[in-house]
Amino acid sequence: MMFELQTIEDLHDAALAQRLQHRLDHKTKPLGALGRLEALALRLGLILGTEAPALRQPQMLVCAGDHGLAARGVSAYPSDVTWQMVENFLAGGAAVSVLARQHGLALTVVDCGVRHDFAPREGLLIRKIAAGTADAGSGPAMTDEQCRQALANGQAVLKALPGNAVLLGEMGIGNTSAASLLLARLAGLDIAGCTGTGTGLDEAALQRKVAVLGEVLALHGAATEPLAALAAFGGFEIATLVGVVLQAAQERRVIVVDGFIASAAVLVAQRLQPHVLQRCVFAHCSGERGHALMLAQLGAEPLLDLGLRLGEGSGAALAWPLLDSACRILQEMASFESAGVSQRAG
Repeated sequence: MMFELQTIEDLHDAALAQRLQHRLDHKTKPLGALGRLEALALRLGLILGTEAPALRQPQMLVCAGDHGLAARGVSAYPSDVTWQMVENFLAGGAAVSVLARQHGLALTVVDCGVRHDFAPREGLLIRKIAAGTADAGSGPAMTDEQCRQALANGQAVLKALPGNAVLLGEMGIGNTSAASLLLARLAGLDIAGCTGTGTGLDEAALQRKVAVLGEVLALHGAATEPLAALAAFGGFEIATLVGVVLQAAQERRVIVVDGFIASAAVLVAQRLQPHVLQRCVFAHCSGERGHALMLAQLGAEPLLDLGLRLGEGSGAALAWPLLDSACRILQEMASFESAGVSQRAG
């Protein structure tokens, strides 16, 4: 199974956009009265290619992996928390597990490279490339081959899942560092502005994290292309999500983007194929320092701003009912004509 970068086509369809806008404008409400929910409905209609979009069998995909860089103290938690949280997801006790149950989202956890051997069970896919990435402070986190294998794994995992919507989630101690590094390199930004407290570092530890990441950036100064940066800074789970995003975009599935790390995967995918963004709905702006910068790079307007910084796909799950509502407004809300309601005079 090899990674193939396929062209993601432009979804622009002026005629469909006009029909969708006409439907929205003639619902029983003042023009534009449902605000950004109307823009969301329009986007979902364009992604799914229909005036009556319906979301089917939504998939919450949580990709997990360990990071060699975590050994340098860039996280407040030890690496063992990665595998322990995977067990928590599968046992139904994590925030994303609760929210997925609440909203009827099928939850699949993917071991992309956790430093632990899991017993096979329902809801778990073992796609382990290695027991965590290498230390990006000593060399590339992934070899080019490992990076491409993770991308191919993401494509294959998505292909095998039903439905027309995927919600992106992740778990990996140290992965805010990988996301910060990707943002700084691909957007040409200062690493300090891209780096936050992650799992809860104090100020002194945050400054140490910034210093470590600055050294990592300098070490990999030649890794400027998207896939080179991805391999250098790592995250088997991030690379797998890049593959998921590219495949979902190819299949015209709705891609619901969670927080900082999921957005980093989208940033890499967008640098490879710009039109992936047309398929994305950004769930929220996280409390992690670099996320607002990331969203600005992507030209994204998130649906929610709740100060979340948990990851897991929790923000994507919380935003999900808004997508459902937007589709239902298009499908079920009466028009002035069908309801026999008088329109605005003049």
